[in-house]
Order: sequence, then C-alpha cells, then structure tokens
Amino acid sequence: MYSPPIDISKKQSKEKEKIDVISLFSGCGGMDLGFDKAGFNIKWANDIEKRACETYAKNIGDHIVCGDITELDYSKIPDADLILGGFPCQDFSMIWKRGGITTDRGNLYQNFVEIVSQKQPLMFVAENVKGILTANKKKAIKTIIKDFSETGDYGYNTTAHLVNFAEYGVAQLRQRVLIIGVRKDLDTFFDIPAPTNDADNYLTAKEALKGVKKVKHNNEHQNIQAGTIEKLKLIPPGGNFTDIPKDSPHYVKGMISHVYRRLHPNKPSTTIIAAGGGGTWGYHYDEPRPLTNRERARLFGYPDDFVFEGTITEVRKQIGNSVPPSGIYPFAKQIKTFLENIKVNAH
Repeated sequence: MYSPPIDISKKQSKEKEKIDVISLFSGCGGMDLGFDKAGFNIKWANDIEKRACETYAKNIGDHIVCGDITELDYSKIPDADLILGGFPCQDFSMIWKRGGITTDRGNLYQNFVEIVSQKQPLMFVAENVKGILTANKKKAIKTIIKDFSETGDYGYNTTAHLVNFAEYGVAQLRQRVLIIGVRKDLDTFFDIPAPTNDADNYLTAKEALKGVKKVKHNNEHQNIQAGTIEKLKLIPPGGNFTDIPKDSPHYVKGMISHVYRRLHPNKPSTTIIAAGGGGTWGYHYDEPRPLTNRERARLFGYPDDFVFEGTITEVRKQIGNSVPPSGIYPFAKQIKTFLENIKVNAH
C-alpha cells in the first residue's frame, strides 16, 4: 500500500508558541497545507482564482479572501509573524516567452514586498519557478532580492535557494526557488533543511501511485483521441514525443520535453505543469492515457482526503501551480523551530 512521505491529513498540536501566518497568492493551498501540518496558525489568505479559493476553503479554512491583491485594503490584513506566498510565475517560466519583471503579472511581487513592508513579519517565504534566476538577464532576481532587503523599517536578510522537491520526499523532480527573508534587526539568517532523499532513494512514480485507483475524488479520466493512444503506444515509460519514429504516421514535432511525456515507474515524475494542450497533460507509464488529477495530486504529495473543486482543466491548473505540500513540510518544521526560538528569546 502507498504510504505518503508524511501524514498531512491531520494537524499537529499548536500548543507551543503560537506563530501567526498570512498567505498571499495562496492558490489551492499547497504551501499552506504544509505549514498548517507543521502547526502554524494561518489567519488570512488570498488568491484571485475563484476555484482555487473554493478548494482552499474546503480543505484548509474559510479565512481565504478571494480577490485581486492589487485592489485589497492592506490595512485590513492582520499582522503576522510569517508571510508566505507564491507570486505568479508564468512570466519567469522557461517554458513560455518570458517578460519577467517588465510585465504587470511579473510585477505582482511588488505587492508582496509592500505587504511585508507594512506588516513587518519576522520572516517571509516566497516561492517561484527556476526561471526567475535567469529572467531579464539575471537582473530580475537581483532586483527582487534588493527590494525585499530594503523594505520596511528594518529590511530583510534575503536569500534565494534553488530547491528540488524530489530531495524532500516528493515523487516529482520539481525545481523551484524559495526566496527567504529574515528581518535584519533579528541579526540572523535561516538555514534551509538538509535534503532527505537523493537519486538512490527518490520516491518513485510507481510508489506514489499505489492504490490510487481506489480514491474517489478527482480521479476522472479524460476522453482522448484514438490517435493519441496510438502515439503513446510508441513511447516507452519515461520517454516523450522524440521516441516516435519520424517515418511513423503518428510522428509529431514538439518544442518542449513535456510533449507526450510518460512517467517512468522507477523514477520520480518530471515537472507537472499547470496548463497547455498538444500532449502536455502528462501520461501514465503503464496505460496509454493522461494522468488523472488524483494521480497528479499524489505526485505532489497531497493526501487523498484533499478534495479539489472545479473541472478537470481547472483542477489540473490548481495542482500544477501549487507548492508540493509534503515537500514544503520539512521547511515548515525547521522554520517553526527557528521562529519559536526567536520569539522565546525576544521575551
């Protein structure tokens, strides 16, 4: 039977020093779920996507406010010890044409900076795609770190960490950047936790998907064309469109490796993406079909009792845009100890 890396379906005790959190660009709640499990008190959250907010409210709490962050009254947002968030990443992604911080969406990180400036938490954690490190000829990340470093009355000791969540127990080779800041008057930096997994003991797709067919929610299959099935039959587990012979009537020209990518049973999945047609849905290693959303959720480390709201396409987007909850959990645990020590010493 499949056993998740951690049991994130139950909350831990919050009897120790209470650490209040607000969450920005929360999506369906992947990051918040990991921090909730670690015992944080999440007081307030925000996202613009209606379906993501419905999923969040159903599974985590009704403290989420659904709306455009640029139109909110920040004075009504509660104070917190920690601010979390994954500001929009599409404009930094290496898959799509990137405008980085030159676009309206790329500039939404400034709303994160402004809220940090007003609330002055002890610490913040912002998540984004790997491409943020090279966007705008590497100027984007320098600007973002500078803005966080200088915001508020104190400024923040801000560092960017490239993290592969497969190294923290997720069945997915998902590289993301965590931008972590600690208020400068605290005179300290946060050290991220050491990886728990490597290529010798990664959680594999086959392990992650054990028993998944028995899960009731979000396990619908898509209708796919007969031609797609024939294409997939020509691709071995772990392969993609490049495995289809060029003289085959099913040959396709693809631009990115995600096209008709099949899982390998004995390896973690490659990065699960949130949107796109043309064979980018991610495909099962054994059966010639797209993954179900419950299978995608397993590859992110969501518990089976986490139920997503929306259509297949809407749920795919929520999962693909989220932070793997089981992967962020080790960070949340270490951050909790770090902040508890700070608060005890402050007393």
